[in-house]
Amino acid sequence: MNWDQILSALSSDPRMRQLVILATAVVLALMVRLFFTRVVGLFTSKTVSDVDDLIARELRNPAIVTVILVGILMAFREFDAPEIAESFVKGTTVTLIGAMWMVAVLRVGRLVLGVISRNVDTLAFVEPRTLPLFEMILKVASVGGFLYFVCIAWNIPLTSWLASAGVIGIAVGFAAKDTLSNLFAGIFIVADAPYKVGDFVVLDNTTRGQVLEIGIRSTRLLTRDDVEITVPNAVIANSQIVNQTGGPSDKMRVRVKVEAAYGSDVDQVESVLLESVEGVEHVCSDPAPRVRFRAFGASGLAFELLAWVDEPVFRGRVLHALNSSVYKNFNAAGIEIPYAKQDVYVKEMPGGGS
Repeated sequence: MNWDQILSALSSDPRMRQLVILATAVVLALMVRLFFTRVVGLFTSKTVSDVDDLIARELRNPAIVTVILVGILMAFREFDAPEIAESFVKGTTVTLIGAMWMVAVLRVGRLVLGVISRNVDTLAFVEPRTLPLFEMILKVASVGGFLYFVCIAWNIPLTSWLASAGVIGIAVGFAAKDTLSNLFAGIFIVADAPYKVGDFVVLDNTTRGQVLEIGIRSTRLLTRDDVEITVPNAVIANSQIVNQTGGPSDKMRVRVKVEAAYGSDVDQVESVLLESVEGVEHVCSDPAPRVRFRAFGASGLAFELLAWVDEPVFRGRVLHALNSSVYKNFNAAGIEIPYAKQDVYVKEMPGGGS
């Protein structure tokens, strides 16, 4: 059987053409897989970082599946199918390809941004605090490109949509004003950087937690009760934010307020309070703990013990340890901790009785 007969059989038999197309797609997919395994793997194995290995892994599967889907689409066209069926299969196939590559671009983009943010000396504008902003831009660009790709695949005319974009924009602006306000607030939060991922923040002196993620719409906080709270960015933008991790260092000052009874030796009280800090974990030696005599209270002398902890996360356990130590040392030293009490004098019993 010569080549003319083979070509004649292919031109006259659509099933034969479909088999050839599918077989060719499978062979090309195997070649793509071999290329990533052998050629790309050879180059990535010579590098110290594993980032290129992860990028190659993220791109390998979409490339293989894309070749197979394109082969299936070309084989389907050999059927004498109605135009509507062919358009449906084409749109579905192209949508699947676009979705796969959108996910791959998002994953590769996150990997690249993560590497760049850890090398601030190379590119100073991509820092850990600005990383969420670039991730937002990456998400918006990837999803926007995917939607544009889908419109082309399904033969959706973009001209009419763009012509009515002004009217649609006004309608969407009124309908989704909260979502848009959260979006712009998230951009301003990342640009202004009042906090970053990992910081301990207090919102309006009520909600305290560690920042887990700064998203497009909201910010996620993890409280000390291990409860995750999702706060809309618009709410945060209008709140008073106390960043306990901000400042020149991660250290945080804790205060222990205590009173000593009138008549107590002030120097002894100060000495006992400073001794109470000894042996408490996570208390910094620099700055050194100190004691302040704050006021003459209604029931006793008001003192305040000031100490610094390594990180805000240790505040709760350090306060517990300091309160316990101060109470035990006051009892051992015979220093009375006063409490509010009232003396009631009965001038005359009801009914004139004695």
